[in-house]
This record gives sequence, structure tokens and C-alpha cells, in this order.
Amino acid sequence: MSTRTSTPLDTVSSLKVKLGLLVVASVVVAVLLSLLGSAASVSPLLVLPVSVALALGVTQLLAAGMVAPLRRMTEVSRAMARGDYTGRVRTSATDEVGQLAAAFNRMAEDLATVDRERRDLIATVSHELRTPLTAMTAMLENLADGVVPADPEHLGAALDEAERLARLVDDLLQLSRLEAGVVELDRVPVGLRSLVEESVAQVGAAGRTGRFDVTVPADLEVEADQDRLRQLLVNVLDNAGRHAPSGTAVRVTAGTGEGTDGGRWWLEVADDGGGVAPQERERVFERFGTDGGGGTGLGLAVARWVAQLHGGTLRFLDPESGRGARLRLDVPTRPEHHAPAAAAAATRTAPSAGAAASVAAPPVPAPARQPELANLFGKFWPEPSLPSGLRTVVASAVAGLVAGIALSFTAVGITWTLVAVTCGAAALLTARRRREPWTLACAGLALLLVLPMTLLDAWWIAMLCLVAAAAVFLCGVTGARTLPGILLSGASWPLASVRGLPWFGRSLRIAGSSSRTPAFVRTAFWSLLGLGVFGTIFASANEVFGSWVDELVPNLTFNDLVGRAFLACFVFAATLGAAYLALNPSDVETMGDRRPTPLANRFEWLVPVLVVDAVFIAFIAAQARALVGGRDYIEENTSALTYADYVHQGFGQLTLATALTVLVVWLAARRAGRGAEDRRWLLGSLGLLCGLTLVVVASALRGMAVYQDAYGFTTLRLFVDVFEGWLGFVVLAIMVAGLLGRARWLPRVALVSGAVALLGLAAVNPDAWVAEQNLDRFEATGDVDLRYLETLSADAVPAIADRLPREVARCVLRYMPYDEMRAEALDDPRAWNLGRSRAEGPLTDLGLLPADQPTPSGAGTAGPGDECAAVWAAYEE
Repeated sequence: MSTRTSTPLDTVSSLKVKLGLLVVASVVVAVLLSLLGSAASVSPLLVLPVSVALALGVTQLLAAGMVAPLRRMTEVSRAMARGDYTGRVRTSATDEVGQLAAAFNRMAEDLATVDRERRDLIATVSHELRTPLTAMTAMLENLADGVVPADPEHLGAALDEAERLARLVDDLLQLSRLEAGVVELDRVPVGLRSLVEESVAQVGAAGRTGRFDVTVPADLEVEADQDRLRQLLVNVLDNAGRHAPSGTAVRVTAGTGEGTDGGRWWLEVADDGGGVAPQERERVFERFGTDGGGGTGLGLAVARWVAQLHGGTLRFLDPESGRGARLRLDVPTRPEHHAPAAAAAATRTAPSAGAAASVAAPPVPAPARQPELANLFGKFWPEPSLPSGLRTVVASAVAGLVAGIALSFTAVGITWTLVAVTCGAAALLTARRRREPWTLACAGLALLLVLPMTLLDAWWIAMLCLVAAAAVFLCGVTGARTLPGILLSGASWPLASVRGLPWFGRSLRIAGSSSRTPAFVRTAFWSLLGLGVFGTIFASANEVFGSWVDELVPNLTFNDLVGRAFLACFVFAATLGAAYLALNPSDVETMGDRRPTPLANRFEWLVPVLVVDAVFIAFIAAQARALVGGRDYIEENTSALTYADYVHQGFGQLTLATALTVLVVWLAARRAGRGAEDRRWLLGSLGLLCGLTLVVVASALRGMAVYQDAYGFTTLRLFVDVFEGWLGFVVLAIMVAGLLGRARWLPRVALVSGAVALLGLAAVNPDAWVAEQNLDRFEATGDVDLRYLETLSADAVPAIADRLPREVARCVLRYMPYDEMRAEALDDPRAWNLGRSRAEGPLTDLGLLPADQPTPSGAGTAGPGDECAAVWAAYEE
């Protein structure tokens, strides 16, 4: 049974109005956040996701209460299908959904009543059939064993029990009508003493030992249904005989008395047993509500039912002797004709708690709650029973708080690495696969990939490493092992902000209802409010105290506060999404595990592969002809190109061709047949293609090396060299995996090798390495592109300052884009970076720190009268 909950929209009596308010609230939140971000000059790239996330949060908060009754109806209806009618929908909503819930509860109550009556019927009949069957069985056993003679007396007794059994069976046909209150009792004058004596004999014949003292007037005659009254007396006497101590008698007395209703007759049954406690005197009349004295727990319930049919009462009174039990039956002498119907209706509409308990279905585990978004994501992202997400939410909130407080806005530095590590740790701690070697290896590789943000000043390599770290970490927590799985891992991260909304809402409700979190939140709020109010008052009242406050509290502008708030929300949402993905990974291999049906005809995949092989052979032949002819051949036949230009020509196209080769191999391997002959053709054609591709990769790398020797080095050329080399490694890995039959490991090998290649690129410090190579070329040939050196990051400063003449180095570094570094980054400990820290000394030695004049807006352009104009002119010549 669910508890009644209230939501902010419960007082609205129209579902249409609720939906309208929901849309309005979401739009207002998004618009206000957008306006706030715009007023604080926050980047739209940060405002947009935060606004969308908070709007979704508001929608989830308001919509969850609207659909909660519908979800509960689904759960209760499924339980009803299994026979459990105890569930109800509790809601305080007054709209159409609330009205539907009320109607559903009434229907459930009616179904529970019908089911209860059906079970009561079975229980009552089973109990009543047992007594005559037991008595008749005992008599027949005595006759069969010869204990008693087969004379008319004993055979007649057996016949009487058989006839009584037949009457009970006949009553089954009328019991449903009796429960509905439409059957009248067959009231006839009954001699009460003789009926009591017959009932005593019947109880004794059923095996109940003990003595019964009957004190009933011989002339006492009552108007009653004889069979029903015998049913009551047998149950009452059998119950009393079961509880009476050995050697004591059960006392049966009866009489008449005048009452306000025109007269009643009564009958009492008393014993000297343990008695019935006052607080238990109603419970024992419930079905299965007796005290475990050996009965089924139905006898007294049936007896009270018969008493009610006669318009009377059956109840326990205080025993006159102070011990034992005293049961009294009171029945009107002149009962009203509608009494049976009234009693039956009372029994049907107001069942006791024990009756409800007796008919309840066996405990059945409640069905797993179906997430609201289960139909949207389907089998791609099921949501099993997840543990409480309170710790995960708190860890994500801590990551967001750390980002909002510590992250540097001036430049990428140590705090960026700190925030990335905090976010990854918060997600890893909750990961379902956190103990798997693949997940731990990916987490360690991701940790190495975020270090360049602290070690290098070159933003491009730091951002590439950050993206690679996120990709590797996501593949680790999802367990991706195929190319589609790797791609879906990246797509699952933003989708987690939607898929995890129900779990996030449940986590907050868990935190609010079963823990002290609300008290902690209230305490923190009032403490911070008191600190802010009184701290401000005292800071303005005392200069010393005010100076302490200035030292402790950063001087933040409005834009800083808003920007950091947006940043904290963004990091919190991103971390929470990654943590949910780690806790409940999506089935990213839902597509990778679906291998397409092989093509029926081998030529359908083989011919295209052979065509590509032929194109590669023709291209390599053309390249070989030019290379054999040498520099003279190229310069004679290509008047517009130098040798370096020629060998560099088409490098981008060759890189694209290499990447497409990997795609061709993947497609052909998936569509080829599974037979031995198909495998041989596959290995031969694709092996030839991979071998030719390696030749193309070697040609491209050689051409880039010649071009760099002729025109110098750049970071872009270095990066594409590494990228082309990585593609060559992947092709080589494809060849090895094909020979060994280990193709399933290829995607992970490609992922890890790409991340390692990027780490290697960061390890050589690309900007510094490029500067060193260009300066080596300058010393050898006297050629150098000073304007390109200006564009490098602070990582190149030590090499430039050390190897160029002082006046040249001063002019080059003067226009290097480190103005932020000079002004703020070096003064902001949150933006500390090893590359900028190493550049600070050489810049100071050259007199560029502190800056003696502001950097011109057209940095790198020598204007008229510029002191470096002569230097530029000399080197340009």
C-alpha cells in the first residue's frame, strides 16, 4: 500500500491546466537562465546545456507527481492479475487523473469483496464438510472393525451423518444467494434442549472427549432454522470442548429474558480453560483468528455468521467464576423478517479484518517499477533495480562545486585537471564495472590524458587529450568492444541526462523521506545566511575584521558569480550523466552484436574489394615512377611544382584513403561468407589491400618529411604525421588480427593505440619540438619563418629565447599570443601551468615581463616605426 503524497499542482483540478503550467514553467526557467547568462556575458555554449538541463529538471519535478497515480494504477492492476487485491492508489490530486484514481479504488474494493466472498465460501464449506465426514468415517471404521455391531441403531446413525452431509452439499447451491441476502431461513419451532443434546452427541461422535453438563429447560422452544442452529451449536461446543481442561465439564445453560426489543432467548457455553483475554474477544471471531488450540480458526466465525442470520449476537462475556471462557448467544424471540438479509449484507459489506486476512492472496513480490522512459529507450537502455543514488548525486554535486569554485577562467591550468579527475572519480566510484580490468585500464589511461592541461600551454593538444580522455573513460564504463559500441558510448553520455531523470528524481525523494538530508540542507542554508548577513555587517563596522574578510572572500563580480554558477551546474549535470551511465550502462553493443546476414554470392563483396586493390596498385605505380625518376624528372614534367610540393601533393587525400580502407575492410569482413573458401578469399583480398595501404601510408609520411625539410615544421603537420602513423598501425593490426582470428579485439586496440599516440604527441611537447626543429633548420640553412614562431604557445618560449639572437627573440616573443598569460594567468594560482611557468623566466630576462607596453591589437604585424621592423625585413629577405 502506497502512502499518500502531495505535489505542488494537486490543487489544480484540470489536467489541461496542469500541462499548460508545466510548459510555462519549463519555458520560463529556460528563458530566465538565458537572460541571466546573457547579462553576465556567459558563453552560449555553457548557457544552452544548463538551461535545457534545468528545464528538464523542472519538468521532471512537476510531471512526476502528475503521472504517479497512473504508474500506481499500472502496478496495482498487475497485482490484481495475480490475485492480490490489497493495493490502492493514494493521491491528493483533484483533476481527471485523481478522479480516475478514486474510481479505480472503488473498483478494486468491489473486486476484493467478490474475491473475499469466494474464498470465504470455500473455507466455510471445507470446514462444515469436515465434521460430518469425520463422524461418518469413525462410525464406518467401528462397523468395519467389529467394534460395534451392524444393527439398525448404528447404521441409522451413519445414515443420519450421510444425510446431513447431503444437506450441506445442497446448501452449497443456496449459499451464494444466502451471501447476497436473498435466502430466508427455514424457521420452525425447535426444542432447544433436544437440539443441544443432539449437538453434544455429534461432537462426541466426531472424537471430542470430555463431559458436557446441559442445563436447558425441557420446555424451552425457540423459532429458528434447525440446521443452521445445529451448525452454530456444534461449532461452539466443539471449540469449548477443545479448550476445557481434562476432568472438567463444559456447562451449557439457556433461558429467556425480556428486553427492549420485545423479548429474547439466550444460551451460554462456559468452560474452565484458559479463557479469552478482553482484547482478544473480537479477534477470535475472525476467520483463522483463534488462539491456536487445534482448530482451523473458522468455527467461531461460522457460528457468529449463523447468529447474525437469526438477528442475534454471539460474544464473549466475563466468566462468573473469574476464570475460563463464557460465550453467550442472544437471539430475539420475534425476529424481523429482514434480519437474514441484513445480516448477510452486513457480513458482505463490513467484513472483519481477519476475514480480509484469510482471503488475501499469498504475499507476492511487487512488480519492478517500470521507469517512465523505458518505452523510449527500449532494450538499448533498460533500468533494473538500481540502488539509492544519493551518494552519486552528492559526489556529482561536489564535482560541480569544485569546478564552480576552483576552475580558472583565465587559462587552462592545474584546476582543469583537478576538475576532470574529480568528475572521473565521482563516476568511477559508482561504476558497475569498476572492478573489471578493461574499466580500470581505461580509467588510468584517461587520467594520463588529462595531465597535459597542467603540463602544456598548447591549448589544442590539451583539448584533444581531454576529448580522448572522455571517450576512453566512457568506453571503459560501458564495456564497449566494437566500433558501433564505441560510437554509442559517446552518444550515451548526453542521453544519460534524459534517461537518468527518473532515477535522479527517485534519489532526491529517497534523500528527502528516509534520511536527515533535509535537516542538513536547512542547517546549511540558515548557517550560510547568518554568516553572510552578520559577516557583512561586522566587516563594514571594523576595518581589521573587514581586512580579514577581504583576505578570505574573493572579490567576485556579478559576471563571475553567474558564470561560475552556470559552470557548476554544467559540471554537475555532466558528472551526474557520466555517473548514471557508469552505474547503469547502456547496451552499446546492441548493434555491434548484430552481425548482418552474409551475402549469398561471393562476388558481391569480393569484386568491389578487388577493384579497390587495382586502384591502389595503379596509384602506387604512378608514385613509384616519379620516385624512380627523382627530382629532375619531377621538375621537368611538372613545371609548376617543386619536388617537395609534388611529394606533399594529396597528403590529405591519402590520409582519407587510408581511413576509408579501414571502413572497407570492416564492411567486407561483416558481409563475407563463413565458409573456408570465403575465408581464404577474404584473407587474400583484404590482406593485399592492407599491404597496399601500408605502402600508401609510407609514401605519405615520406612525402610529408620531404616537405617539412623544404618548408619547415608546423604543429598541424606534426599532428597529421602522428594521425597517419596511427592509421598505419591500425591497418597493420587488422592484418595481424585477420591471421590470428582475433578480430573482436581490434576496436579496443585501435582506441587504446590512438589514445597512446596522443599521449606520445603530448609527451614530446609539440610546440617546443616544432620550434626546435625549425631552429635546427635555421642554423643549417639560414631559413626560418619568424611569423609562424609567433603563433606558438608558451611551450616554445624557452627554445626561442635560448637559440635566437636576443633582439630577434625579443621581437618574436613580443608578438606571441601570451597577453593573457602576462596579465592574469601568471598571477592566478588556479591557472598554474608548467609550460607557462617555464616561459616566465626567459620572458623576464628579455624584459617582456612585466610588460613595458600593451600588446598591439594587430600582434605580429610590424607597423611603421616599429622597433622590430628592421628585424622582420632582414629575415624576410
